[in-house]
Amino acid sequence: MPKGLKEWDGPDGVRAAFTGWFGDMRDYRLVDSGADTVGSRLYLRWRLRVRAERLGPGWFTVEQHLYADADAAGRLTDLRLLCSGYCPETVAAPACSLAASR
Repeated sequence: MPKGLKEWDGPDGVRAAFTGWFGDMRDYRLVDSGADTVGSRLYLRWRLRVRAERLGPGWFTVEQHLYADADAAGRLTDLRLLCSGYCPETVAAPACSLAASR
């Protein structure tokens, strides 16, 4: 996930962003996920274990939280996404990295 506020317009822009973040993962595992509502807003969360050459050796954990509104047809609109960054799972690892994101 890039640092700072980013905006994408339409499904193709959102798809391209997710492909940039996760499309080159060598391995990934869904560790946890959930869904709920906050008022009229949909809330989704997921935690993944991932491996990718660009991240370095070993496994990394990444967690994302998403809030979304829906239009009258039920299509998601106005997504808000928060990401932990890629956090190495080794004990002596450096802090979580956003720099490895595209």
